[in-house]
Amino acid sequence: MFYADLHIHSKFSRATSKDMSLETIEQWAQLKGIKLIGTGDFTHPQWLKEIELKLNEEGNGLLTLKKEYRLDVPDSCKEEIFFILSSEISCIYQKNGKLRKIHLVILSPSLKDATKINYALSQIGSLGSDGRPILGIDAKEAMKIILEISPATMIIPAHAWTPHFSVFGSQSGFDSLEECFEDLTPYIYAIETGLSSDPPMNWRLSELDKISLISNSDAHSPAKIGREANIFDIELDYKTITESIKTGKGFLGTVEFFPEEGKYHYDGHRICGVRLSPKESIRRNYLCPVCGKKVTIGVMHRVETLADRPEGFKPSKTLPFKSIIPLPEIIAEIKNTSTQSKSVFDTYMKILYKFGSEYAILLHKDLTEIEKFDSKLAEGIDRMRSGKVFVEAGYDGEYGKIKVFGEPAKSNFKGQTILF
Repeated sequence: MFYADLHIHSKFSRATSKDMSLETIEQWAQLKGIKLIGTGDFTHPQWLKEIELKLNEEGNGLLTLKKEYRLDVPDSCKEEIFFILSSEISCIYQKNGKLRKIHLVILSPSLKDATKINYALSQIGSLGSDGRPILGIDAKEAMKIILEISPATMIIPAHAWTPHFSVFGSQSGFDSLEECFEDLTPYIYAIETGLSSDPPMNWRLSELDKISLISNSDAHSPAKIGREANIFDIELDYKTITESIKTGKGFLGTVEFFPEEGKYHYDGHRICGVRLSPKESIRRNYLCPVCGKKVTIGVMHRVETLADRPEGFKPSKTLPFKSIIPLPEIIAEIKNTSTQSKSVFDTYMKILYKFGSEYAILLHKDLTEIEKFDSKLAEGIDRMRSGKVFVEAGYDGEYGKIKVFGEPAKSNFKGQTILF
């Protein structure tokens, strides 16, 4: 069994950390417990050159970092990491009288295929301007071009519910997959649910029963790798992975953000600091009570609009999922400080040296072992695993807040604390 994060970005994408190099991506994949990681941005010419320089093709559609580029990690986290060629494109175009902005994740089976895809897409728009290139082409047409060049390539609608750049987005999306992809819809085998939605929200649409619900981090910095991921129990090769997504065989489920933490879960107007539930938005006629302008309709509202099933409906065939809070956020809450502080990072590394990767700690480590080390940390992880969290939903580009203790961190547990 392994965890896979198939959608990230490189240092060549806008608003992305310059630390997103192949070396650092591999290093943080080990720290997080991610066995298979996307390269991100293979459509960018300079990034593709780095991929060709620093990665070895393993003959199975996956790649590994050459030994001379590997960075140190704690022995408790050391793991062979595999890369899968991935990228994201932004299709902006007019269709049915409306401006559409659809993001697609592309998984490629080889450097040869990636090079062919890049050449074809370069005839449509500039690939060197951004790691996530903007192309003035219908998403369906882009899909058609790519699949004609490389039939083994997999195309997945990215963060499918995000208001501004997704297939179901309230601002520029569609009301169904068929409306967007038409006769190519049968070649859509999965959607990426995004940070602001989780599987139960997607179960409310019967049209999604026949496809896989996958989750990825869409990381723009190394520490965000693995904030969402997929769980597989299959061989590590490209064909088996894509077949698993298509058929569900060997696909065990997903690791999720608490969707309220996503930055588009609720409706709202960030400039005015206004957060609204769907019912409140409707009651206010979708207008901001501060400035009177239209609020951004969030994911929860959009799901409610398109759903043909009631809240809480569970189809007969569903995969399990686990909701997590990133370990640095739990540490920062206990310390009552920022996740960016040196103190949080130092504590984070001490915990990894002791117990292994972040996923091992959050999802698998026996709590009694953690409790012997630090009782507050054990209680925080226990609350996360059982879903006993305090929620402040994100809206209009503002991340939500998920707390395990509330503010400030309060615990009834009396025990040993080494770290805090």
